[in-house]
Amino acid sequence: MYEPTSFKPRARSGTENSYRRVFVRDLILNCAIGIHAHEQNAPQRVRINLELIVCEDERNLLDRIENVVDYETIVDGVRAITKESHINLVETLAERIAGLCLIDSRVARVWVSVEKLDIYAEAQSVGVEIERARSDI
Repeated sequence: MYEPTSFKPRARSGTENSYRRVFVRDLILNCAIGIHAHEQNAPQRVRINLELIVCEDERNLLDRIENVVDYETIVDGVRAITKESHINLVETLAERIAGLCLIDSRVARVWVSVEKLDIYAEAQSVGVEIERARSDI
């Protein structure tokens, strides 16, 4: 049986990279987004999914939030971006979110999906996915 206290991370050599995936799944927010006149008048629902590839360093996490990339900070930042001002394109929203995630130097790569949920009755969603790396900035 798994017991959280029984887990011991394996030792790493100085040349071995280790990564952690931090994710946010199916964050649904209202956002003023779109190029059409009817989209300018009212916010619409968007679904946002994120996956951050985070470089782990040699320090022990010590079970302290400041030693990890905090998904609460990321979600709060995404909420703020969606409330700032009208955005024309889902691509622009995705780029702003990727930029937010890459502010933390521990984030090596980010994958962002932005979907508009209420565009076509025949489709669950429409949108865009992007992937950005620290080397891109």
